[in-house]
Amino acid sequence: MFKKIMKGGHKKASKSDPMDYGFGPPGSRNPGSGPTPNVVVNHASRTGPGTAGPNSVVAMVPPPMGAVEPLPLFRDVPVSERQNLFMRKLQICCFQFDFSNTLKSVREKEIKRQTLLELVDFIQSGSGKITEMCQEEMIKMVAINIFRSLPPASHENTGQEASDPEEEEPYLEPAWPHLQLVYELLLRYVVSSDTDTKVAKRYIDHSFVLKLLDLFDSEDPREREYLKTILHRIYGKFMVHRPFIRKAINNIFYRFIYETERHSGIGELLEILGSIINGFALPMKEEHKLFLMRALIPLHKPKPVGIYHQQLSYCIIQFVEKDYKLADTVIRGLLKYWPLTNCQKEVLFLGELEEVLEATQSAEFQRCVVPLFRQIARCLNSFHFQVAERALFFWNNEHIVSLIAQNRHVVLPIIFEALERNIQSHWNQAVHGLTVNVRKMFMEMDAELFEECQRQFAEKEARAGEVEEQREMTWKKLADVAAERGGDDMITV
Repeated sequence: MFKKIMKGGHKKASKSDPMDYGFGPPGSRNPGSGPTPNVVVNHASRTGPGTAGPNSVVAMVPPPMGAVEPLPLFRDVPVSERQNLFMRKLQICCFQFDFSNTLKSVREKEIKRQTLLELVDFIQSGSGKITEMCQEEMIKMVAINIFRSLPPASHENTGQEASDPEEEEPYLEPAWPHLQLVYELLLRYVVSSDTDTKVAKRYIDHSFVLKLLDLFDSEDPREREYLKTILHRIYGKFMVHRPFIRKAINNIFYRFIYETERHSGIGELLEILGSIINGFALPMKEEHKLFLMRALIPLHKPKPVGIYHQQLSYCIIQFVEKDYKLADTVIRGLLKYWPLTNCQKEVLFLGELEEVLEATQSAEFQRCVVPLFRQIARCLNSFHFQVAERALFFWNNEHIVSLIAQNRHVVLPIIFEALERNIQSHWNQAVHGLTVNVRKMFMEMDAELFEECQRQFAEKEARAGEVEEQREMTWKKLADVAAERGGDDMITV
């Protein structure tokens, strides 16, 4: 309850310039129950606030209404009047309401909800192609409703250290009954076959897209799901925006990795990117490879990687499947950000590493085999049984086993000691059993090599025993000398 009270009391400023789109009635910066007819959107194609397209039904937006009143249905008016009625319905939808009080403006809220439903049906049915001015005013109305300051996360209000995002209850937007319909209207407009991208790109411009991206930080998962679908459709339909969208997502990732480590929409943005990467043409552009190295691989670093790891892993695998030569880069990147103390992250990394190795060719495997199996050897000896078990599961994968078999003269000497240590002293019975199976597999793979490794391990153990014996003798000599010189004053431990 305290979290909800605090969220309602403060607002988090949008990351992009908040002056492009207004909120509430003219002259006010607060959302209230009033129209916002004078909102200005900075569109590149506009010559002035009063200009209208040649096909416009009206020269100006209808004057603001004094109160929210129901309007006739589209089917109840002549076709010639529908564009004007569309504009008047948009005007109603510009009214903002306070949803923190469920008993306030109930009638007006329902009128707006019904009006939004009618607009969605009108766009979806394609019963009439709306004019350019109507399209512009519709995007303005969408902007008024969705572009707002987001409530801060709970730790920002209380000053406490950020807790695990997975354990927090998501903040659900109270105005969702209206917001959902506004998002649905925008989605229907974007996907409609009647929407001309040459016209629509004047209103769905870079500023609009940037503000959509800002909203991905919303804690409400329903809103992020709509944003994901809409941005994906915009990327698909508006080719002119594609480089800008990729760059803007890049910047969100950089800020998340190197500054905040807090963002609610990383998973959704990665889902969009997974689809985008799947459509990359070959040979892959250098820009895309840089994106992999500078943004995607470093996304393994933040502590909350578990929240979005499934989507991140999918993007990484897409790159390797598109261009197998990137496998070495990806594997070395994973090793660079390998967790040292977080065992759950290690299990995730091992799962992703197995998928990458499945798509790796022999030449790329040979480039990174030494650092790779040094890390795997450390995982084999992990006291956390899930980490050791997950590493041993690599030998259940036929492709990985074939790569290991081709490079067994390099692999076995690196991991032999780890296998022997597990057999001698690992506490978990399942890990012990899996280790015995892997050891037997190597023995059958190359008995001569196995015996050589066994001999070297025995020699190393003997040398270690001699060193230990020598150390104990040295300490004994020191104790004897001290006893002779110190006599009864010597303290022994």
